[in-house]
Amino acid sequence: MAPLYCQKCRTQLKLDPSLEDLNPASFKILADAAPVLEPKAPDGPRSAAAKQRRQHYDEVSKDAGPAMQKRTISGTPRTGSKMAPDLSFIVLSESQIAPGGPEEIVQTPTKTKAAPKRAEPVVTDREEKLRHPVEMATRLFEILSARSDIDHPVCSECTELLLDGLQKRQSSVIRERDAYIDFLKKAQEDVPTDEERKKTKRDLEEVQRREKQALEELEALEAEKTKMEDEIAALDAEAEELDEEEERFWRERNAFTAELNAFQQERDSLQNQLAHDTKLLESLQRTNVYNDTFVIGHDGLFGTINGLRLGRLPDHPIEWAEINAAWGQVVLLLVVVAEKLGYNFKDYKLVPVGSTSKIVKYDTKQQPTGDSKPKGNILELFSSGNLSLGLGLFHGKFDDAMVAFLDCLRLVGEHVAHTSTAAGATGIKLPYLIHKDKIGEVSIRLGNFGPDEQWTKACKYTLTCCKFLLAHASHVDDAKNAR
Repeated sequence: MAPLYCQKCRTQLKLDPSLEDLNPASFKILADAAPVLEPKAPDGPRSAAAKQRRQHYDEVSKDAGPAMQKRTISGTPRTGSKMAPDLSFIVLSESQIAPGGPEEIVQTPTKTKAAPKRAEPVVTDREEKLRHPVEMATRLFEILSARSDIDHPVCSECTELLLDGLQKRQSSVIRERDAYIDFLKKAQEDVPTDEERKKTKRDLEEVQRREKQALEELEALEAEKTKMEDEIAALDAEAEELDEEEERFWRERNAFTAELNAFQQERDSLQNQLAHDTKLLESLQRTNVYNDTFVIGHDGLFGTINGLRLGRLPDHPIEWAEINAAWGQVVLLLVVVAEKLGYNFKDYKLVPVGSTSKIVKYDTKQQPTGDSKPKGNILELFSSGNLSLGLGLFHGKFDDAMVAFLDCLRLVGEHVAHTSTAAGATGIKLPYLIHKDKIGEVSIRLGNFGPDEQWTKACKYTLTCCKFLLAHASHVDDAKNAR
């Protein structure tokens, strides 16, 4: 005899003693006591696709035969799903219920035809006695399973779980029923009276009258709307013309703006160029070419011209090459100033030849005959530097050249003072008085064993007087323009 298993947890079950000696009458009473589930009408399709699938299924299932399967409860545990999905109904033969009893067919909601009776296998009395209680219980469980949504048999633990779930469902259903009852009571309380119906009818007539009036107003508004739409169309056409005119205006304005910008850029460029040229002109007007050409300054006790020191001290033995170059710059300066002031030397001729500059001194006592020029004595304004400065006897020509240069400087200074006085300006004279070989009471000669400091100071005074004449020559044109 195969054992029974719980249809929920698959636990092996022990049959109750009350079901072991179950007679046919008791079986029929228990089977009739089970409720019969009425099949529910399937819900209609909710979408067009579902309707199309349902229609296709109905057309295909017209000629389909009945799918009859006998549902049995196996004695061995099943694996996988609890029940095959193709079991649709259960057939119980007469011999399975009771000897001589009527045949009972229990169907599921699927409508199928009853299966024909099958031939019963021949069994012995002993086998019938052994399996009769279990088969009766199995048939009873099949009937209960077919008439309810619970698969039987079920163990006590699963039964408690099922009862708990059913009680929860019952509570929910009771709450839903109470809600429906309350709603029904409220609906019955809200049933209108005859007076309310009359008032509602009058209100309905009033609403219908207003509706008719509103429809008339709506028709008038629609006619006005049509008229307004025509006016809007005319205004749209006019707006398009204005848009085209505005577009033409902006194109012309943009072209004018571009041309104006071009002229403004050209004007700004000319103004910038004029400002630059004006500044350049002012800078050039302020520029003193004489001061840029001959830069006279000092380096300690030494006077300098264009960075060349003029003088010599025992602790600063300046090379003769630098001294000769400085005298060449001084001679060139005096020549430029004399030309600028329009002064011509009668007794002297300055020959600026760099480090070997010379001064030609003419002998005015000898009167020239015919076209012959007076005889001149060349004075070399440079020294070879082979002898020391203390040996003044060997610097006679160099001393004479420096004295001649002082005389030329004096003549130019007197010319400046004379011309300035004639022009109405007074007090313009050289910073240091020049008399023969002295300038500012300091002799410029190297002879007579004079100290080097005196000669250096005399050279510095000479450069100071040259700078004064240079400044005066630079402002001669400005004074003329002012007059």
